[in-house]
Amino acid sequence: MVSSTTANGHMTGFGTPVYRNYVLMLLMCVYTLNFIDRTLIAVVAQPIIDSFGLTDSQWGLLYGPPFAIFYAAMGLPIALWADRANRVKIIAICIVLWSVMTALCGIAAGFLTLLCFRIGVAVGEAGCTPPANSIIGDYFIARKRATALGIYSMGVTLGGVLANLFGGPIAQMEGADVGAWLSDIGLGALFSSLDWANIEGWRIAFIVVGVPGVVVALVVQLTIKEPPRGYSDPQDTAAKPRAHWAEAFHELKHKPSFWWMAIGASLVAFVGYGVVSFQAPFLQREHGLDVRDAAVNFGAPLSFLAAIGTFLGGYLTEKMTPRSPTAVAWIPAVGLLLAVPAYIAAFFLDDLKMIFLLWAIASVCHYAYLGAQYNIGQSVVSARSRATAIATLLILVSLIGNGVGPYFVGFMSDWLMNIQLAGSEFGGSLTPALCNATEVALTPAESDVCAIANSTGLKQAMAVTVCWFILAAFCFFMSARTLKEDFVVELETTEPTS
Repeated sequence: MVSSTTANGHMTGFGTPVYRNYVLMLLMCVYTLNFIDRTLIAVVAQPIIDSFGLTDSQWGLLYGPPFAIFYAAMGLPIALWADRANRVKIIAICIVLWSVMTALCGIAAGFLTLLCFRIGVAVGEAGCTPPANSIIGDYFIARKRATALGIYSMGVTLGGVLANLFGGPIAQMEGADVGAWLSDIGLGALFSSLDWANIEGWRIAFIVVGVPGVVVALVVQLTIKEPPRGYSDPQDTAAKPRAHWAEAFHELKHKPSFWWMAIGASLVAFVGYGVVSFQAPFLQREHGLDVRDAAVNFGAPLSFLAAIGTFLGGYLTEKMTPRSPTAVAWIPAVGLLLAVPAYIAAFFLDDLKMIFLLWAIASVCHYAYLGAQYNIGQSVVSARSRATAIATLLILVSLIGNGVGPYFVGFMSDWLMNIQLAGSEFGGSLTPALCNATEVALTPAESDVCAIANSTGLKQAMAVTVCWFILAAFCFFMSARTLKEDFVVELETTEPTS
C-alpha cells in the first residue's frame, strides 16, 4: 500500500526543502570536482606538449579518444547498475577512483603512462552523472527539475573555473619553489627524497587537485540519503519494477526528440571539448600569455560566465515553459546560433579586452544548452529508465564530443599549419612534427616561421570547429518539433494545489 507521503511526492519532492537543496549543492560540488579533474589537463596543455614534444594532433589524441572511449564503455554498465543498486555508494566509489587517478597523472613518466592514468580518470568519472541525475529526479518534482538540473550542470563550468584558478598558478610554479615552501611550513622532511628542481609545475598541479576527492567521497557517503525511485513523480508515472536495459532502449526507440537532442548535444560537446582543449595553447601562442595568465585572466572567468549561461538556460526554460512547452529545446538552439559569430570574432581580434568580451558572450550563449540535455533526457522516459537514458546520452556526447572534438581541432591545426609552412621560405623542409620536436635544433628564422604557422593553424582550426554549432542548433530545433508528444513527465506550468 502506498503511503500518503509517497503518493504526494510529486507535489513535495523527497525530504525537506533545506535537505533537498543541500543534496543538490553537494551533487553539484561532486560534478564540479569531476570537471576539475577532467579539464585540468587542458589548463596545463602547453607545458605537457612542450615536455613530451607533441604535435597538436598528438595532443588531441591524448586529450580525447582514449578518455572518451573508456568513459562511454563504462558509462552504460554503471548506469544499469545504478538503476538497480544504491546510487549514493556508486557515486562515492567512483569519486575515489577518479581522484586517485588524477593524482597519479602527476607522476606520469611519458605519453603512454599519462594516457593510462587518463583512462583511469575516465572509468571513475563515468559513474558520476547517470546516478546523480537519477537521484535529482527523485528528490525534485518535475516542475523544479529544469532549475535543479541547471544548477547541477553548473558543475561543468565551475569545474573549469577552479581548474584554471588552481591549476594555472600551480603549473606556473617551479618545483624548487614548492620544495622550499614545504620546508618553510615544516613538511620538507616528508618529501626529502624528491629532486624538486626537476619536478615540473604541471605535475604538482595534478597531485594537488586530485587528492581532495577522497574527502568529498566520504561526505557523499555519510550525508546523502538514497531516495525511493520515482518518489517525486505522480503515481501513474512512477517506476515500480526496475527496468532491464532492453526495456529502457525500447522506450527510447520511440522518442525522436531524445535522439535529435542527443545528436545536437553531441555536436555541441564536439565543439566545446575541441575549443577547451586548445584554449590555453591558443592564448599562449597567439597572444604570448603564460600558463598562469591564460588560466587566471581567461580560463577561470570564461568558465564562470559559462556557468552563468548554464543557469540562465535553466532559468529561462522554467520561465518560458508556460508559454512554450518546448522551450527546453529551442532556447539552446538560439543560444548556439548566437555563439558562432562571437567565437569567430574573438579568435581573430588582437585586442585582449575585446577578445575577452566576445568570448564571454559566446560562452554564455554556448552553455545555455547544458541543463536542457539532461532535462529532455529525463522528461521523455519513465523514472525506471532515467539513469540508462542519461548514460546513453553521455555515451554519444563522450564519443562524438570528447572522442572526436579535440582530435579534429588538432588535426585541422596541423593541416592548416602545414599549409602555412609550405607557403613559407622553408616550404618542403619544415613540418608540424619537426617544429614541435624537442630534440631538433632549429635556426632562429625557422623557429619564427614555426611559431607563426603554429599559431595561425590553430586559430583557423578553432574558427572552423565552432561552425558545427549551426548543425547542432538545427538538431535542437528538430527535437522541439516532437518533444511535447514525447513527454512522459511533462514540465508542469502551474503551481500544485494542496
